[in-house]
Amino acid sequence: MEDTLQGLQIGIDNMWLLIAAFMVMFMQPGFAMVEAGFTRSKNTANILMKNMMDFCIGSLLYWAIGFTLMYGDSIGGIIGTPDLFFISEGFGDNYSDYADLFFQTVFAATAATIVSGAMAERTEFISYLIFSIFITLFVYPISGHWTWGGGWLSELGFHDFAGSSIVHSCGGWLGLAGAAIIGPRIGKYKKDGTPNAIPGHNLALGALGVFILWFGWFGFNPGSQLAAAGTDNAVAIGHIAVTTNLAAAAGAVTAMIVAWVRYKRPTLSLTLNGALAGLVAITAGCDAVDPIGAVFIGIIAGFALPFAVEFFDKVLKIDDPVGAVSVHGVCGAIGTLLVGVFSTSEGLAYGHGVHALGIQAIGVLTFFVWAFGTGVILFTILKKIGILRVSARIEEEGLDIYEHGESAYN
Repeated sequence: MEDTLQGLQIGIDNMWLLIAAFMVMFMQPGFAMVEAGFTRSKNTANILMKNMMDFCIGSLLYWAIGFTLMYGDSIGGIIGTPDLFFISEGFGDNYSDYADLFFQTVFAATAATIVSGAMAERTEFISYLIFSIFITLFVYPISGHWTWGGGWLSELGFHDFAGSSIVHSCGGWLGLAGAAIIGPRIGKYKKDGTPNAIPGHNLALGALGVFILWFGWFGFNPGSQLAAAGTDNAVAIGHIAVTTNLAAAAGAVTAMIVAWVRYKRPTLSLTLNGALAGLVAITAGCDAVDPIGAVFIGIIAGFALPFAVEFFDKVLKIDDPVGAVSVHGVCGAIGTLLVGVFSTSEGLAYGHGVHALGIQAIGVLTFFVWAFGTGVILFTILKKIGILRVSARIEEEGLDIYEHGESAYN
C-alpha cells in the first residue's frame, strides 16, 4: 500500500511538472505573435524563424551542457560542474530527472527569445543564432546557478520563485545591450532626435500573443512549485495561480488608465504590455505574497511601464520595437525588489524590516551587471566583425525576402 501511494505521488508530481512545461513551451508562439504583431509585416517570417530557432537551439544546448552548468554540483557557488550530454552514471535514475530537464529547458528558451523583440527588424539572422547560443550555453545557466542551482545568491537568501530576474530581467538587460549597440531602426528618429512612431502591422496578432502568454504563465509560475501531490502543494498551486492572475489584471488596468490620462486614449498596445508587466513582476514573489500584495505589485508594474517605455524611447534614444526591455528588464527588476516589500513572511510592509529588501536589491543589481555586461561584450564583438546588423537596403525592403527568401504574407 505504501509503495502504491508513493508511486501515485510520484506520478502526480511528474505529470504536473510536464504539463506545466508544455504550457511554458506554448509561450514560444505567444512571444512570436507579440513580436510579429508589434512590428512590420515585411519582417514577420524573420521573426517567426527566430522564435522557432531559439527554442530549437536552446533545447539542444541546454540538454548538451547548459542544465549541468546550472544545476551540477556547485564550484564555489559560481557555476555547476559540467557534464556533457549527461554521460556520467546516474542521470535518469531519479524519476524526476527528465521532467526537470525539460521544464528547465523551456525556461532557458524564454530568456533567449526576449532579446529578439528588443532588436527586431534590423538584426542579421546569423547574428541572432550566435547570441541565442551564447545566452543558452553561458549567460543564463551561470546566473541561474547562483540562485536556483544553490549558488551564492541563494545562500544570501535571495528570492526569485519563478524567474522575474533569473529569466525575464536577464533577457531584458541582454536586449537593452543589444538594442543600444545595434542602434535604432532607419526612420525611428528625426534629425532633432524626436522619435517617430513605427506602428506594428497587426495588433490582433499582438493581442493573441499576450493571451497565449497569460495562459502559459499558469505553467510558468504554478509549475515552479515542482510538485502537485498533497494538500500543501495543492494549496500552493492555487495560491500562485491567483496571485499571478491578479497581478496581470492589475497591470493591464493600470497601464490602460495611465495611457488614457497621459495620451488621452486607452491604447491597446500599452494595455497589452501592462498585462505582461504585471505577469513579469509577480513571477519572483507569486508564492510569497498574498492576493492584496499581488494587486499592488501589478499596479506598480503597470504604472511604471509607460514611463519606462518613454524613458528608453525619448531620453536614451534606444529603439525597442516591442517594449521588451521595459516589460522584462524594468518590471522584472521591480517585481524582484517588491518581494522585499510585500512578502508576508519577510516583507517591509508586514513589519519585517529592510533586510529582505536589501538582499533583493543585491540580486537585482547582480543580474543587471551580469546580463548587460556580457551582452555589451557579445554585441560589440558581433558589430566589430560586421554581422550584427543588416544593410540599409535589406532593412528598408524587409528581412523576409533577403534573409529567408520568402514572405509571411502572399
